[in-house]
Amino acid sequence: MKHFFNRKENIVTEALDGLLRTTPAGMLARLDSYPEIKVILRADWDKSRVAVISGGGAGHEPSHAGFVGRGMLTAAVSGEIFASPSVDAVLTAIRAVTGRPGCLLVVKNYTGDRLNFGLAAEKARSEGFDVEMVIVADDIALPEINQPRGVAGTLFVHKIAGHLAESGASLAEVAAAARAVALDIVSLGVSFSSCSIPGQGFEDRLGPQEGELGLGIHGEPGIERIAVQPADDILATMIDRLSAEMTPDVPHALLINNLGAVPPLEMTLLANAVLAGPLGKTVSLTIGPAPMMTALNMNGFSLSLVRLDAAREQALRAPVAPHAWVPAVACHDIAIVAAPQGAVGEGAVEASTDAAAERVLVLVCNRLVALEADLNRLDAKAGDGDTGSTMAGGARSILAQTARLPLADRGATLARIGDLLGTSMGGSSGVLLSIFFTAAAKAYAAKPDMPAALLSGLERMTFYGGAHPGDRTMVDALEPALKALAETGLRAAALAAAKGAEATQSMRKARAGRSAYIGERELDGVMDPGAHAVAQVFAALADGLDPA
Repeated sequence: MKHFFNRKENIVTEALDGLLRTTPAGMLARLDSYPEIKVILRADWDKSRVAVISGGGAGHEPSHAGFVGRGMLTAAVSGEIFASPSVDAVLTAIRAVTGRPGCLLVVKNYTGDRLNFGLAAEKARSEGFDVEMVIVADDIALPEINQPRGVAGTLFVHKIAGHLAESGASLAEVAAAARAVALDIVSLGVSFSSCSIPGQGFEDRLGPQEGELGLGIHGEPGIERIAVQPADDILATMIDRLSAEMTPDVPHALLINNLGAVPPLEMTLLANAVLAGPLGKTVSLTIGPAPMMTALNMNGFSLSLVRLDAAREQALRAPVAPHAWVPAVACHDIAIVAAPQGAVGEGAVEASTDAAAERVLVLVCNRLVALEADLNRLDAKAGDGDTGSTMAGGARSILAQTARLPLADRGATLARIGDLLGTSMGGSSGVLLSIFFTAAAKAYAAKPDMPAALLSGLERMTFYGGAHPGDRTMVDALEPALKALAETGLRAAALAAAKGAEATQSMRKARAGRSAYIGERELDGVMDPGAHAVAQVFAALADGLDPA
């Protein structure tokens, strides 16, 4: 797997300096102890309040340095990737930020962190510093283990302890609240891949249809392999296990954490599934979805929940300086506003039936639905891989509305199809086909000649879209097909469409559409998916209406 870095030895220090350079001046600083000791601290800190320190190995960004700032951490101590910081590094951080009010160390329950932070705390106490430590063990993946791992739920402790410290609470009060919170957190993660460490070889231990449930944040294997399955099914398993460890019938805050590589589209889908399901009834605050405690580029996510009371809710909702913290949102219903209705003219046409027209629509739409996977595969070679889904979506919308179409009125049917495709098909193809059918409807109303009307629609579509024969688009199949339809008939149109689609395989440069941005090597020998769809539509019509 490929990564952006210079030298493996400098990844962490350069990344931390990048954080400092992109944070507003006056907020953060680092100690002059690079590279052995990597400590990020508040630039405005005056030691007048309890300091809250956390840290651990790098690779979990934005944790931990990304949460240093007013209202959260006072300092973060970083080790190398997935390696605990040294005792000296932690002790240096304590000395740098701890005043008379003392400091709290927030530690995830991994052996290296627990030992290094623990020894640093003992040395600091021997130097006269007032130090307390809380260990977070929120992972429920291994319920029988005596020392559960600390994972993303640790952020609840950072936020609540940071708020109390910023508010002037004593060390005893901050530590007591942090320990109580830590006991009330449950977390569980799932992933479809492990993570890749820069500068090291990578071989994913998972098969193409496998995922892992209950994995750690350092690439550790999960407690069990699971099959790739719909998000609802994965979440149902996770929620069953989380619910068994939660306090029933009390409000909770939910943190939805991206482990590094899940696209935002999928993360918000997961958020909706969680909040719309049974668990949503017990969640009153949501944080995320966002990458907050990652595992480099792991393609997974975790859910963390903490039991709420009034004080915890106030602490979680309090504003903070670090931008990496995603503000907590009170759960609410989706707001729905009525869509404005288009004006209905005096000549609006009611639904009507016509067996011949319906047969044409069904033949075309069924063929496009059946082609979805094939067209997506073709488009993946020269575009973004969604032509099949886009075409099939438009076809399904027409099939769903067939009973409402004015089929006995050809022109009105063309106009209605144009409206449907403009709404149901995404991207430029939906707009182009909507123009095609809308213009054809207008031409048919002036002169009821279907081949001529379709050619008029094509003329308007190419005018607005800018594509012409030879540009490697659907026009390469559509124009010869419509001309043959007007001159000879349906069977000739199907042959012309097939010939036009095949010709796109030798067109090594597209001059319109998304393929225009693709190099010649990727296009050579690949049929344009739009042209292929047109050829298949005419083939379906010829086979169904004019069999040889």
